[in-house]
Amino acid sequence: MNKNYTVTVLGLGAMGLPMATRLASELTVHGFDIAEPRLELAKEAGIHTFDSAQAAARGADALLLAVRNGEQLNEVLFGANGVAPVLAKGSVVILTSTVGTEAIPATVARLADFGVELVDAPLSGGPVRAGQGDLLIVVGASPEAQRQAAPVLELLASTLSIVGDKPGDGQALKTVNQLLCGVHIAAAAEALALADALGLDQAKTLSALEAGAAGSFMLSNRGPRILEAYSEEGAEVLSRLDIFVKDMGIVGKAARAAGLAAPVAAAAEQLFLLGQAQGLAAEDDSAVIKVVAPTQRHAG
Repeated sequence: MNKNYTVTVLGLGAMGLPMATRLASELTVHGFDIAEPRLELAKEAGIHTFDSAQAAARGADALLLAVRNGEQLNEVLFGANGVAPVLAKGSVVILTSTVGTEAIPATVARLADFGVELVDAPLSGGPVRAGQGDLLIVVGASPEAQRQAAPVLELLASTLSIVGDKPGDGQALKTVNQLLCGVHIAAAAEALALADALGLDQAKTLSALEAGAAGSFMLSNRGPRILEAYSEEGAEVLSRLDIFVKDMGIVGKAARAAGLAAPVAAAAEQLFLLGQAQGLAAEDDSAVIKVVAPTQRHAG
């Protein structure tokens, strides 16, 4: 236990709160969220809450950020109420989001003006795994920044992979990861839609597929939620569909910049874009099956 080490978590939502709660078991955690109910939950979890992001971040050893995209990253750090000016020299910003490599160089340069380093640490895993310290985190950062961030990363990750010594390396690997995840979700939806069209019991089909060569983590993880997508309440939202609109957009942009054809990823991206256009953006990403097959043919 190292209560002398302080980490600030900005954003106490579905992922932020379980991560902050996990960190509070060993470290001193400061937190801020614009939603008052989230602050109340954080207080109950032993997190010191504040009425502004700047107040929460002041003097911390590390700042943990989960933002939606590069624009939001820039706003949180350097906007009118940005926290960069109040960060302690020698501290680190730990970026856990998938924002792509493009936003990283400018962020690194601007943080350097404040004596702060960026730890590029996108993660995989949902809220339950976050609360258990069972995340996969891929890291690109200088050795010194890695050491400064270690108390945070080691508490959150069951698999901590150092993929490079510069920020951007983590984003690059996560981009490859998201290509596979997005394609797997789309393929699983297509396969289970075909099973239904052929008159097969989808649940039995899923069970059989999981046991064979077609099985995968994503099939087992998303398959049951894909089957719940048609229910009145839909699948529990553990990963919004529009997250994969963003992430597959990052994949496509990276592939084009590298001069690489990625036709399978492009096809998956179109399914997620169609889902968003059809009003499914805030539903679980498993709802992409409703793009492939708007209704079940053999319900029940």
